[in-house]
Amino acid sequence: MNAAVTDTERENWEGEATTSRVVQPGELDLSHKVILYVDDITVSFDGFKALNALSLAIDAGELRCIIGPNGAGKTTMMDVITGKTRPDAGKAFFGQTMDLTRMSEPEIAHAGIGRKFQKPTVFENHTVFENLELAMKTDKRVWRSLFAQLASDERDRVAETLRQIRLEHEADRVAGLLSHGQKQWLEIGMLLMQNPRLLLLDEPVAGMTDDETERTAELFVSLAGKHSLVVVEHDMAFVEALGGLVTVLHEGSVLAEGDLATVQNDPRVIEVYLGR
Repeated sequence: MNAAVTDTERENWEGEATTSRVVQPGELDLSHKVILYVDDITVSFDGFKALNALSLAIDAGELRCIIGPNGAGKTTMMDVITGKTRPDAGKAFFGQTMDLTRMSEPEIAHAGIGRKFQKPTVFENHTVFENLELAMKTDKRVWRSLFAQLASDERDRVAETLRQIRLEHEADRVAGLLSHGQKQWLEIGMLLMQNPRLLLLDEPVAGMTDDETERTAELFVSLAGKHSLVVVEHDMAFVEALGGLVTVLHEGSVLAEGDLATVQNDPRVIEVYLGR
């Protein structure tokens, strides 16, 4: 997997054709426009199959929602993708060449996969601006990060991210004073500061107000294209607002896939998840 790969008719992230493109070791290869490919992944815990020959593909720039009942395997799937859990069988590829099942958690994060858990984790005693600064892909020594003068392009990146997450008027506010929804947006902004190509978001609107949920949907839709997003969610109104393809998991496998209207009307999905 470390050898350079040549693809004579490769298309890059923006979809523009290139010729005789050499993919360097460690570089994300999107020649087939698929950023994540999970192939026949099985994970067992004490005889229980949390994932059962799970296979799915996420296109570059796609916004995909994953739904399903509790115990369907959603969290375990994200654990495998981020290297937290090793599968018993199967492969998970980031692009065409990076086998995530052979990479450590830090290597996967560095390659461009960011994950947000349900509960926001921010530096509550630091300002919103400082949180984004600390998350930037630079020298991670805290004191250097806090007291070194930011270059103008780095300050511009922070300012742009503040606008994206709609916290530009809260830059000097201590993060611990933010609302729950604002803390969620800040953590998403911290992930964005690390230049991820793929974002895994676990129930991001849990506990949000209706207005915060609507704003979060707008944020995610605006990020799609530049980033790929996989959103695990139970809020069907939020899933509907995001649009795009929906994958339903059940007992560790894909039960159904399609737009929200299609899966909502699937008898199998109604029986195991949505209720009659």
